[in-house]
This record gives sequence, structure tokens and C-alpha cells, in this order.
Amino acid sequence: MTSIPISFLDLAPITEGGTAALAFARAADLARHLETWGFHRYWLAEHHNMPGIASAATAVVIGHVATATSRIRVGAGGVMLPNHAPLVVAEQFGTLDALHPGRIDLGLGRAPGTDPVATHALRRTLTSSVDQFPADVEELQRYLAGEDVNGVRATPGAGAAVQLWILGSSLYGAQVAAHFGLPYAFASHFAPAQLMDAIALYRRAFRPSAAWPRPHVMIAAHVCAAEREEDARLLMTSLEQAFVALRFGRPGPLAAPVAGFSQRLTPPQKAMLEGVLACAAVGTPAQVSEQLRALITRTQADELIVTSQIYEHEARLRSCEIVAEILMGKGANPRPEA
Repeated sequence: MTSIPISFLDLAPITEGGTAALAFARAADLARHLETWGFHRYWLAEHHNMPGIASAATAVVIGHVATATSRIRVGAGGVMLPNHAPLVVAEQFGTLDALHPGRIDLGLGRAPGTDPVATHALRRTLTSSVDQFPADVEELQRYLAGEDVNGVRATPGAGAAVQLWILGSSLYGAQVAAHFGLPYAFASHFAPAQLMDAIALYRRAFRPSAAWPRPHVMIAAHVCAAEREEDARLLMTSLEQAFVALRFGRPGPLAAPVAGFSQRLTPPQKAMLEGVLACAAVGTPAQVSEQLRALITRTQADELIVTSQIYEHEARLRSCEIVAEILMGKGANPRPEA
């Protein structure tokens, strides 16, 4: 068992032949299971113009999942702040906190979470940009603290007990998190290259705040676990297909697993997957346990957040259950190999 909290990051995947409605139903079902198995948080990520991701209206889906659960923290991992006016974010998450007090997290990202065309569609009535990110974070904090900002107060939002995080996949996010004295979540599940440098910078530059006297790092890992290694590696091909499609300009719904997919890849595609999935844990319970524990030891993380883009809902549930068993000693007893 680990001594750090284990959480889950979801994209509410839309599978081939599936719908957004099905994705939302599965998200609520997954969150209920995660709560039973002892996961600490369930986060949803904001993405736009992605046919395989249903969590674009992130605050709405958070409310759906929070209503379906009772104890697990639910939040955004994250909201891409340059896409939104800080006042709107404060009101949305203040509303969520009023409905589900003490359970709402708000992770803030600087990237748009989409392509340039959708970015323009999102921001065409806003003056905010990625360069204003620190100022937007500060403005949001002031609304949540109940301050009057140029004659405006957030209602709901003022005084809300929303837990703020800074997200990042580079040194920039580490600097912002350290400056504000906020916890820092690194996107090592898809951009692990600067993981160790970002953690070191964050811890070195951290300025204690009232809520966080010490730095707090959460790292992310994609997990695909099954009783047999060959089954886990087959399930993993859904994510591999998604990354190849995204990086080469053809995003779509989450595809069914494909046997022998790795043999079809070009050298550039293989190199890309090796890079983005350097922190993935794939295999049997014993193999996944070894890989995740090694990652936690290497980073000295304060928290681990896992994600699993698995096509079959039952296989996804089982992968998460295995994580609960190997890291928290919870879930069902390990199932025998077929």
C-alpha cells in the first residue's frame, strides 16, 4: 500500500459507436466505483473540438458526477483559464461548492485545450490570453475570497471553499504554482519530458501560503491493467490509436483495441508514443504495481492521479479496481487468470 492519495483523471471518452450521453452515464458509474474503492479525487479535463472527448462543458459534467457520488472530491483537471472570464469560473465553481460543499477542486491550465480554430471560437469575445494567466489566477482568487474586483463580486463564488490547483506540462506552470503557493499537478500522462525539472523548480521556488504551507506535487500516469499482460497491452492500443490520430491531425472517437497495432506503426509514430507514454503503467497487477511505485519513488510525489482510456467500460473499471487493490489494498480480491 502507498501512503499517498490516489486520484483519477477522466476525459469522459466517447467510444466508436457511442454517444456523449453514454459517456456521461459511464463517468458517473466509474466515479461511484472509485469512491467505493477509496480514490481521493475524480477530475475531468476541458477539451474542445475533440470527437472522442465529452468533457468540454467541464463544470456541468462535474455537477453530474458530484450528484452521483457523496464523498469523493470532484473537480477540474482542469479548466483552461484563458478560455474563460475569471468571474464566470468563480460563479460556476462557487455554484458547485454551494451544491456539494467541501468536495470541489479547480485545477487551472494555461493551454487552450483545443486547436487554433476552436480557440478563436472560444475567445472571440474575450480579451484574455495565455500571457495573462497569472493575472487571471489572481483575479479568480480574489473573487473566491469574497473581494470586490472593480465593483464586481462573484455570487455564488464569494467565500467558496474551492480547492485551487495549477496544472502544467512545462516549467511555466511550476513557476506559477510556486509563486501563488498552490498545489501543482504535472501532466506526465501525456507530456513527461520536463517532469523532474518542473518538480524540482516548483519545490525550490515554492512560497508558502495560508492554505499550503508546504509544496504539494501530484503526478499523472496512464494505467492499463488486466490479469494477463497480453490483455492489458491489447487494451492499451485504444489509447495508442487516439494519440496517433491526434498527433497526425485525425482525432476521432476512442477506437476499439486492435491486435498487432504496434506492428503497423511507422518509426515516427513509434517514437512519438514512446515519448508521450514514458510514464504509463501497463500489464498485470504485479507489473503495474512495480511501475507505479517506481514512478512515485523517483518523483517523491505527494499524490498520484491515474487515467485510463480503455474502450470497454468493464475493462476500464477492472483496471481501476486493480489500482485500488495494489496501491490502497481495496477493491475486490484479485481475479484468477483466465
